[in-house]
Amino acid sequence: MVTLLIIFKSLIIGALVGFGVGAGAARMFHAPNVQGMGAFRTFGELNACAGDPISHFSFGLGFLFNSWASVVGAGALTQDVDHRILPNWAAAALLWKNKNVEETLHNPKRMAIAGAIIGAVVVTILNSTAAAIPVSMQMVATKVLVPAANWLINPIMPIVFWMAAMDAGRRTGVWGTVLGGLSHLVMGNAVPGIVLGILIGKGVDDSGWDRITKTLVTAVVLLFVLSGFFRGFDAAFLHSINVEVPQWLIDLHKMFGSAVK
Repeated sequence: MVTLLIIFKSLIIGALVGFGVGAGAARMFHAPNVQGMGAFRTFGELNACAGDPISHFSFGLGFLFNSWASVVGAGALTQDVDHRILPNWAAAALLWKNKNVEETLHNPKRMAIAGAIIGAVVVTILNSTAAAIPVSMQMVATKVLVPAANWLINPIMPIVFWMAAMDAGRRTGVWGTVLGGLSHLVMGNAVPGIVLGILIGKGVDDSGWDRITKTLVTAVVLLFVLSGFFRGFDAAFLHSINVEVPQWLIDLHKMFGSAVK
């Protein structure tokens, strides 16, 4: 009875989440004319797969095991489910028969429907299998799968994306390397920075320093500044070079709820 209840709730929750994620990811491609609802990194990772269904599927598959291990070990779905697995698998399902991204990946209606179906299936499988596994098996799965998934996320994924950035050209490689290094220092993972570097580099290659690319660079700078501030990177950097953190900076962090020493 409990398993049936988990399956029933997972179908509903997965369909609702997949619907929103699919539509939101597709709407990102129509910004700024239409307000996007997806995460910027999801947009960048979808672009990085270049409309290839196998790339979209394999990218999502790479995060499935980590997500499943988290469900088994911690009883919670990670952000990789809605940020990476659902949108990429929805895109893969649509692109499998129709490679025209304008009619598939960029279509909010089709992505919403595909995302709802994929979401219902994925969330149900994750939750039902996690609930059915004995506690002893859960401990084994957590100890084996979590370290393997961590190796995939860091450093395997950053290396793959960095190689893609270098292969895309000198400008894209430089942007990917610089932003990837900053992303690793500030966020602990180089992938977001490398993806942003790919977007900026290819944008400059294709259209030059126009309003869109300048706006993108400004947004990226703000992203790193704000992310570094709220993660306490500025105070950690001062500590690393043996400089005392000024009191005004400590008070500023306290004002925004990001206390530092």
